[in-house]
Amino acid sequence: MLVTPFFYVESAMDRIASEFNPKITQVLQECGQQIELLSQSFEVDQKGPGDYVTNVDRYLDRKLSQVFGGMFPQDGIITEENEQSRGLFHQGYEQLWCIDPLDGTESLVNGRQDYAVMVGLLRDYQPIAGWIYSPARARLYYGGQDWGLFEIRGQELPKAIIPQMPAPPSGSFCPVQIGYQDRKTYGQALTQFIPQIQFNSLGSFGLKVLEVIFGRVGLYFYFNRRVKLWDTVGPIALAQKAGLMCCDLDGQPLEFSPNAIHPDTLAHEQMIVIGWPDYIDALLPGLQKAVYSIQS
Repeated sequence: MLVTPFFYVESAMDRIASEFNPKITQVLQECGQQIELLSQSFEVDQKGPGDYVTNVDRYLDRKLSQVFGGMFPQDGIITEENEQSRGLFHQGYEQLWCIDPLDGTESLVNGRQDYAVMVGLLRDYQPIAGWIYSPARARLYYGGQDWGLFEIRGQELPKAIIPQMPAPPSGSFCPVQIGYQDRKTYGQALTQFIPQIQFNSLGSFGLKVLEVIFGRVGLYFYFNRRVKLWDTVGPIALAQKAGLMCCDLDGQPLEFSPNAIHPDTLAHEQMIVIGWPDYIDALLPGLQKAVYSIQS
């Protein structure tokens, strides 16, 4: 009997995990160390109301652009502080690296530690991998589609992340993550339509998503449509791998294609809801009523 030999074909994700991930994790950890050093004397500007940028953001943006451009010369590299790089989103790249050198700059400016360095990979306009490094925690979280979820604590070896589903929402337990601006805008209406809701807030989009993955809250929502691709791609890749629902306020899947992204700013046109299915099912009607009551 003839036996057909099995040939293993290495996928693009396999190659990223085996060949490039050690370099990616190393450079993100180095960036985190540099944030702590450079932040002792940094310069602050405002790109818009409540939208801060520092010389730390710009320095790390240049560094990460150079490193990722060297590793992936065939891919598009989009970074927050390089406005010209945004045009690459419309140039038909199969793979786009979306980089936020400092997610949660306002936290850094205000002396808080809930900021992160983030990288996400889009393939064919779908988030497939992400990296989130929290310098204050000295923890790096990464993984994605056809790969897994992993955590590095300090200088320890990587360990698999096991997502934790929180207890179902009830009349006395309903923890959610909400941004500071959304809480200011929608907080009162949310407590009206979801009286049991319990608010938690952090600066970094990525760190908020991790709070859901680890089950410390059941859901995170972002309604003000200012969040950009470099904020979302990495965290949502991790969220999807963890089994979370990632949808808009109407329950439709989040989209990353050009028809759902602002062409110039690369901001999401959809409102964003990320959570465990029990929480999405229970809270989405109340979220809709709260938002529509403000906007009507």
